[in-house]
Amino acid sequence: MKLLTHNMLTCNVKGVKNGYPLRIEAKEVANVEAEFNPIFVQNMLPKLNWKVLRGAALSLGVDAATLPEDLTDELKNDDACLKAIHHALVEVVVVEGALVCPESGRKFLISNGIPNMLLNEDEV
Repeated sequence: MKLLTHNMLTCNVKGVKNGYPLRIEAKEVANVEAEFNPIFVQNMLPKLNWKVLRGAALSLGVDAATLPEDLTDELKNDDACLKAIHHALVEVVVVEGALVCPESGRKFLISNGIPNMLLNEDEV
């Protein structure tokens, strides 16, 4: 699961009011090289929760110095910053682990890089 995906997932268990962001419990993390596309990264920035992305990246071992605490307009056009964001968004992959709901503690397993967000019958 890429951090781009993680940034947009939420817990939809019945009764959960605060199911975002899901906490990552990673058992296996991989770095998968992907072609850098600055336009893609710039177009994704308005859709992202920066604080959540940065926190998830740091929890998976991405160097804090590469991802600024605050993303200014100047940094949104800085090639080095865009490359660091690209790395965090699409090259860092959680292969095995779980996503944990911050409110209910419900775990959604990640297997072979795919998060299983299916709910049980009693959770709908």
